[in-house]
Parts: sequence; C-alpha cells; structure tokens
Amino acid sequence: MRTIRNLLRVTGAGGIFAAGWFCGALLQPAPADAQMGDLMKQAAGAGGALGTAAKLGTTITDMQKNVDALNQNIEVLGEIKKALGG
Repeated sequence: MRTIRNLLRVTGAGGIFAAGWFCGALLQPAPADAQMGDLMKQAAGAGGALGTAAKLGTTITDMQKNVDALNQNIEVLGEIKKALGG
C-alpha cells in the first residue's frame, strides 16, 4: 500500500513536470533567440576580446541569413527553369 502511494506520488509529480515542460515549449519557442541577438549587439560595442568575439558572432549570423536567402532564391530559379522545360 505504501509503495503504491509513493509510486502514484512520483508518477503525478513527473506528469506535472512533463505537462509544464511541454506547454512551455509550445508557448515560448523563440524569445531566447531575440534576447541573444540584443546581447550580442551590446557586447560587440564593448571592445576587447569579448567585443571582437561578439562582432564575429553577429557577422556570422548575418552571413548565414544572407546564405539562406540566396539558397531560397536558387530554389525558386530552379523551379522556374523546371517549369520552362530546361
């Protein structure tokens, strides 16, 4: 009887934790990214090794965005080429 009660208590606590984690993951997916970007921009103005590393990080992020946009444009051009029979 005592072990069943303890098992139910642990299972209930685990279920509550899982439900909270799942709801939190669904409701707040990206605010940390926005905060990290602002933090990197502030650190980039700080100077020194930290500022240099932050500038590198923001530059790489900007370059990745540009590469993603170019890849999307290449995909569109490929679809147009396919539609034209080329």
